[in-house]
Amino acid sequence: MKNLIPELVILLGSFSFLIIGVFAKNLNKIINYFIPVLLGILILFIYFNFSSSLSLFGNSYSIDPLSNFMKILVLISVLFTFLISNFYLERTNINQFEYPIILLLATLGMFVMISANNLIIFYLGLELQSLCLYILAAINTKSLKSSEAGIKYFVLGSLSSGLLLYGCSLVYGFTGSVDYTEIAKVAIGQSGGLKFGLVFILCGIAFKIAAVPFHMWAPDVYEGSPTSVTTFFTVAPKVAAIAALIKFLNVPYGNFISEWKTIIIVLSIASMFLGAVAAIGQTNLKRLMAYSSITHVGFILAGIAIATPQSLSAVLIYLVIYVFMKLGLFACIMSLNRNGVYFENISDLSGLSKHHPVISLCLTILTFSLAGIPPLAGFFAKFYIFLSIIEQKIYYLAVIGLLSAVVAAFYYLRIIKVIYFDPAKESYNKDIGYGLKFSIGVSTLLILFYFLDPSTLNFIVDNITKNIK
Repeated sequence: MKNLIPELVILLGSFSFLIIGVFAKNLNKIINYFIPVLLGILILFIYFNFSSSLSLFGNSYSIDPLSNFMKILVLISVLFTFLISNFYLERTNINQFEYPIILLLATLGMFVMISANNLIIFYLGLELQSLCLYILAAINTKSLKSSEAGIKYFVLGSLSSGLLLYGCSLVYGFTGSVDYTEIAKVAIGQSGGLKFGLVFILCGIAFKIAAVPFHMWAPDVYEGSPTSVTTFFTVAPKVAAIAALIKFLNVPYGNFISEWKTIIIVLSIASMFLGAVAAIGQTNLKRLMAYSSITHVGFILAGIAIATPQSLSAVLIYLVIYVFMKLGLFACIMSLNRNGVYFENISDLSGLSKHHPVISLCLTILTFSLAGIPPLAGFFAKFYIFLSIIEQKIYYLAVIGLLSAVVAAFYYLRIIKVIYFDPAKESYNKDIGYGLKFSIGVSTLLILFYFLDPSTLNFIVDNITKNIK
């Protein structure tokens, strides 16, 4: 049970904070500052038990280096979300009592998804996460946009969950089991029915990561949700869903690579192309980042489709770099506050370098990294993906990915142009809180200096992916 300590701590912690929040509301702010410390301790705990590998609850819940790696990445995402949220929550109308509790419960759902070795456990984790995300999208009850985002996300999310659950029922019907390893054994002699189940399950997961054509919710939900919630949406749920997807494709459907490979490639191409093209006309930074995320999901799916240890290593590296790029960039967006009013349009960055040179420099570095400009970390992320594609001689996928990266560079460079060459507007507040400053600084430094020692992360992920079964 020692390896379940992170899940138990998050579960008991969220219940404890709920009770404290009801009977001692004056402690709410203290809780918001205590939770990042708790998350940091959990990161260290998982790190020091990183190589542990065991199965629990009748092989329905597994803990291994891959799940530990993804959990650390989720915890880092949630930790930074809390750090950049505290200052934001104090200056908006968002309920500071409910927010951290729902965020922790969503994290618990992601942990269950990541370690699930059983279709039922996977679905329970997915729904626990999803229900929390629906609430978070609509948590700013005084904003019509937030309420609209919550309703849209709930309606479309319920549809995707239904598709996924139907796919799970088909898999169970044709194999007589919900256990991943048992499905893999039975699947050797099956084909037709399992393919139908695979398609429906992939549709459900594709919705969760906003892959085209299941992306329609992302721009509206990203724009309508509070910016701190959008920050969370763009990183943590994607990490958990990608982890579940990798495990699902390589364990129960490990013998069906030729079948699901084509589907993943189609999703990848569509996501890279539409995400790059549709972002060109956006004026809102959060909508722009939604389409940017869709493009990046396309690159990640390309690595998953190759289905080699090298390509999966590239996917994990991409995820790590993607998380820090997005966290840093959204922290920069949340620093655009003037007298309690937050700004989120590209035009609001006009002449930002004149009054805020440090934030402008950090935003420039992060934006260049998203565009894949060397020697920043974003370049290495794309390079490893392209390298794994070319090694398998799928040249058309590499060409499409390269073209989409070139198109995406246009709207990233437009942001730089607005920051440095457009007329300056009124200065934003200089006091943005220590959490935001820390998040911007750490993210920028990691992205900027990653090229000095990329081998450490490469070594870690290589040891993880060679043992994926």
